[in-house]
Parts: sequence; C-alpha cells; structure tokens
Amino acid sequence: ITPIFCLSFWYCCKVHKGSFIEFVKEAYNIGLISFVLKLWPTPFNLKVVKMIGLYMLFELTLIRLVPGKLFRATVTPSGHVPIYKANGIQCYTITIVTLLLLYRYKLFDPSDIYDNMGEILSSLNLFALIFCLILTLKGLYFPSTKDSGTNGNLIIDYFWGTELYPRIFGWDVKQFTNCRFGMMFWQIAVISYAIKQYEAIGFVSSSMLVSVVLQTVYIAKFFWWETGYFCSMDIQHDRAGYYICWGCLVWVPSMYTIHTYYLVEHPINLSIPTTLFFILAGVFCIWCNYDCDRQRQDFRNSGGRIKIWGKPAVQIEGKYKIESGEEKTSLILASGWWGLARHFHYIPEVGASFFWCVPALFENPLPYFYPVYLSLLLIDRAWRDDARCADKYKTYWDKYCEKVPYKLIPG
Repeated sequence: ITPIFCLSFWYCCKVHKGSFIEFVKEAYNIGLISFVLKLWPTPFNLKVVKMIGLYMLFELTLIRLVPGKLFRATVTPSGHVPIYKANGIQCYTITIVTLLLLYRYKLFDPSDIYDNMGEILSSLNLFALIFCLILTLKGLYFPSTKDSGTNGNLIIDYFWGTELYPRIFGWDVKQFTNCRFGMMFWQIAVISYAIKQYEAIGFVSSSMLVSVVLQTVYIAKFFWWETGYFCSMDIQHDRAGYYICWGCLVWVPSMYTIHTYYLVEHPINLSIPTTLFFILAGVFCIWCNYDCDRQRQDFRNSGGRIKIWGKPAVQIEGKYKIESGEEKTSLILASGWWGLARHFHYIPEVGASFFWCVPALFENPLPYFYPVYLSLLLIDRAWRDDARCADKYKTYWDKYCEKVPYKLIPG
C-alpha cells in the first residue's frame, strides 16, 4: 500500500495540481486497477536508473573516503559497540557543492529530478523492495552481529527487519539508507525544486525560499549532529527492514519533500514581514530541537557533571542488564528541556515542519501532509520509547517519571 501511496501523492500533485477531488474522479472514471497502472511509471527508465546509481555510488564513496573521527555509539544488548566514521557534515557539504557545480557548468540539470520524480520513485520502490528482502535473508543467515534473528514470522521479519546493525562490504546499511541516501536526497530534492521553479518562471518565490531555507537549516543541523542520530531509536532499536530502509529509500524522498514539490507550480509571493516571521519562527524551532539534543549529549559526555540553565543537572542513575547478565549504568537527565517533558524535543520538531509547509498557505491540504504525519509518527515514537525505557530501567524509569510526569506537552 505505501508504495502506491507515495506515487499517488506525486501523481495528484503533478497531474491534478494537488486536487484530491480530481484525483479521485479520475480513479473512479477509469477503474482502480487501470488507475494504479497509469500512475506507476516504468522503473526501468535508463536515464533515471543511471541518476540513482551514480548518486548511490557517490555517497558510498564519500562514506568510505572522506576523513572523520571514529565515533562509538551506545553498547547494544548483546554487548556490541557500533563504530562509525563521523564525517556527516563534510559529506553533506561536498554533496551540495558538487550539485551546484554540476548545475553551474551544465553537466547536470537538477530540475531533471522534478521532471522525472515519478520514474525515480518507481525505480526506488523496486530497488527498496528487493533490497529489504536481501536484508531479511542476510539477517537470518549471515548476520553482522549477534543483535539479529527472526521475529517468528517471515512477513514480520521483512517488515521489521532481522538485524540491528547490518553491514555489507564494510558499509553500515542504516548509515547509508537513513543518512546518506534519504536525508541527503531530501536536501538535493528541495534545492532541485527551487531550481526548477527558477527555470520555469524566472525567479524563486518567497514561499519557495522560506520552505527551502528552513529545510536546509534543519538538514544541515542533522548532519552536524549525525553522531547523535546514531544513538537514536531509529538506529539503536529499529532493525533494518522495510519499516526503516524502504522508508528512507522511498518515503523520505517522496513524502518529506511533497510540500516543496507542490510549490514549484504554485508560487506564492509572501510579504516581507510574513517571510521573515516564517523563517525566524522556523529557525527558532530548529534551534530548540537541536538544543534539546545537544543538552542531553553534553550531559552524557560530561558524566552528568554539568550545569544546565545555570543549575547543576538533575539526574537519575539508571541501572540495567545486557544479555550476558552484566549490569550497566546510564545517567537519565531530568532538568533543562528534559525536565519539561520526557519527549519535549518532538514539539519544536513538529513546529519547524509546520513553518516550512505553511508558505503554501491554505488553498490546498496536500502541503500539510508532512507535519500531520510527523505528529502521528512522533506520538507513536514517544509511547514506544517510554515502553522500552520502562522495560529497560524498571524502577529507575518510574523515578524519572515521578520527576518528569509529562510525556510530550508540559502541563
């Protein structure tokens, strides 16, 4: 269903200018099966396959060759310590500069991404579906670490994954799919959509400018903080299956950029005060989200010996056991942003997404898919993370909940 869902949004935006009514009318008139076949382009467009292949090869090469310090992430239940090369911001910078140079010297027109988005999504769907099958079998028969195994059902294995930290030929799979393909493509796509609008109408509208600037700040922040992401739920607890890997290979390139795709043919000239307000409000939300993560990371790096908002950090020493039976200790921060609510950092993240979508104003609901989806995703993640931490830390988590009783929104 999700592959068709992505292509449906693209088709609605491209063919029906974002009108769901016209989209439904066409599906009703020609029949559902015929309509699905019509909106699903060929996955074998050689130009598109070449674009995707070269992009993947370029990013894989950067992961391997660009220097960076080694980063050791949190120990896993089996005792494994994942190690990454921390070169995210360098690779991000090289990628964007390369894209702009290719455009400047007419070696590649980024607007081709907009023009061929349907074929790109079709090809990525086919690749991702096959790749997830390979990952399922690899985790069952050739796992990279002990953090692997079956969920008891092959369909569930395919969806959730069979391996937590798969590596193929030395490349970490989730670092590639989540960060260097999905997040990097997000940045490339929104820049390409702005270039497409410029080529089409001779200027970049203020609505497009707001959307692209805020997303660029957010994505740059992500790669600046990439090592922090390596300690997040996506990496530490969600296995490499359809849910994560198909999502980063297809869902992120399509649904995370659909609002900017929509703006290409729907330019809106905002007033200067409105433009500045959207940008400043969005940047504040992004900073707030970053500062939450930075605060917790500095707290952990200092062993809890740090002042937060001018006062010594309030902390709880949480003890837990790994699979070998060895007891470990983690410090849980209960002050600063993390004293307001246990998952307060999700609030500014949703706020930021709203501000890079709201330049489309309110003529059409399509551009607001992402903030609505993100809200649902993060609410689910907050509940899952609470359940996981309660199971891991037992009574120590209960103590944290007593100190910080609110899950998302401070009371």
